[in-house]
Amino acid sequence: MSNGNVIQTGLDVEKIRKDFPILSIKVNGKRLVYFDNGATTQKPLSVIKAVENYNENLNGNPHRGAHYLGVTSTEAYEKAREKVRAFIGAEKSSEIIFTRNTTESLNLIAYSYGLNAVSKGDEIVIAISEHHSNILPWQMISKVKGAVLKYMYTDENGRISEEEYKSKITDKTKIVSIAQVSNVLGTKYPVKEIVKYAHEKGAVAIVDGAQSTPHMKIDVSDLDADFFVFSGHKMLASMGIGVLYGKEKFLLDMTPFLRGGDMIEYVTEQDATFAELPFKFEAGTQNVEGAVSLGAAIDYLNSIGLDKIEAYEEELTEYALEKISALDYVTVYGPKTAKGKGGIISFNVKDVHPHDVATILNNYGIAVRSGHHCAQPLMKHLGIQASSRASFYFYNTYEEIDQFIEALKNVRKWLGYGRS
Repeated sequence: MSNGNVIQTGLDVEKIRKDFPILSIKVNGKRLVYFDNGATTQKPLSVIKAVENYNENLNGNPHRGAHYLGVTSTEAYEKAREKVRAFIGAEKSSEIIFTRNTTESLNLIAYSYGLNAVSKGDEIVIAISEHHSNILPWQMISKVKGAVLKYMYTDENGRISEEEYKSKITDKTKIVSIAQVSNVLGTKYPVKEIVKYAHEKGAVAIVDGAQSTPHMKIDVSDLDADFFVFSGHKMLASMGIGVLYGKEKFLLDMTPFLRGGDMIEYVTEQDATFAELPFKFEAGTQNVEGAVSLGAAIDYLNSIGLDKIEAYEEELTEYALEKISALDYVTVYGPKTAKGKGGIISFNVKDVHPHDVATILNNYGIAVRSGHHCAQPLMKHLGIQASSRASFYFYNTYEEIDQFIEALKNVRKWLGYGRS
């Protein structure tokens, strides 16, 4: 492990940081330390300029009109779709559906697939650590269809054991939906094994890749997930663009989630037929500049290399875990080593509310998350109401970790408890 600019993985992080204008701003007179990447990431100049170029030179309504801008916007939109297909290893571009975000993608699956596939007495299995976006749609399906919603529970190390998922996924299970990486614990779950076992039991497998796709190489064909979802804004792109990958055999049979313009073939007074994939799931004018930003983000990530990004973040996380674990008044939730863990550390400081922790750290220019992280069932499982969360990306540094730890040492002092 190195504390210099060029890390063992070969990333020149200081050079990379120059691509991100926002990282040089001052917060309370101190240079920003941005550790809220699990919520949203910052944008490199190449993404910012790609959106600017689209709006200056290409902006039109895609799939409509034969004029120049209608054609150029369509080309930009479909080029972004092809980049997504290649990025996640999908077989066909028609299996890539653009949505607003991971939440919309999961709701689309629930409404368009789940309502038709689940019957009374069937089981839906998810993890206790899921984001609310992967809980509430399945609660709805369970209530509407009379199905049973079951949870796979994490152990004391924040992991889901083979025994746990095999005991919960049964012959009655119709849907298994799980995040590849927990947005709270940072745990990398054995999703490939879980997908395989779900298929053995005749269930459809859905993988939430919101916290994995920005940080590690994804191959949906190798993973064999039936559906895979993620958001652009967590991987350098603009807000308001998300992706739903679905195997063609499922998408062909699914009914549209939204209905309106651009998703039809023919409309009569009393009926309609729908467009081919992927367009039947993309009603109305789409977020073309968001798709362009996602395509540019993919180009940027590919230029660095996902393998290098994952390796560097593992080094950085291990360093942060070593430092924070030395503070006996701090409790860390989830895996205590970076092996099998993403760049996410959730923690609590003794006698200090997480919101106060985040507010005090902000005085040092450090941005962390605080609250229940849209994972209230997990909070209850852990026996807490909330936590603080530091989440890293490849543009973060060891020096920032040191700054974070020094500020954390002063949190209790601010509230009159002393440094420890």
